[in-house]
Amino acid sequence: MSSHASSSSHAAHAEGHPLVGHLVPVSTLLLTGLALVVLTVITVATHYVDLGEANIYIALVIAGIKASLVCAFFMHLRWDRPFNLLVLVAAILFVVLMMSFSMMDVDANSFAFDQGNPKAVQTYLDQNAKFAPITSK
Repeated sequence: MSSHASSSSHAAHAEGHPLVGHLVPVSTLLLTGLALVVLTVITVATHYVDLGEANIYIALVIAGIKASLVCAFFMHLRWDRPFNLLVLVAAILFVVLMMSFSMMDVDANSFAFDQGNPKAVQTYLDQNAKFAPITSK
C-alpha cells in the first residue's frame, strides 16, 4: 500500500509541478554573465578617468545595476512575483541613495578632517625635518 501511495503522489507531482522552480536557458545566464563582466570593466575604466566626484556616483550606479542583474537572473526573481523584484530593486536603490547622501555629507565636511600642520609647526619641520611624513596641504 505504501508503494501505491508513493507512486500516486509522484504522478501528481510530475503532472502539476516541476521538480525545480524555473529552468533558465544557458544563453540567458551567459548573456547576464557577459553583462556583468562588461559592467565591471566599465567600473574599472571610470577609475582611470578623472570625473571628480562623479566617479563614485557612477561606480555606485553600476554596482546597483550589477546587483539587480544578479538577483533578477541568477536568483530567478525575474520569474517570481513582480512584487518581490520591485522590493529588491527598491532596497538596492535605497542603499545606493543612503550611501550617496553619506558621501555628500563627508564631502561637505571634509574641511574639518585634516588641514595639515599649523604654520609655525610646518615652518619648523621644513627647516629641521625636510622629509617629515606630515605636511600641510
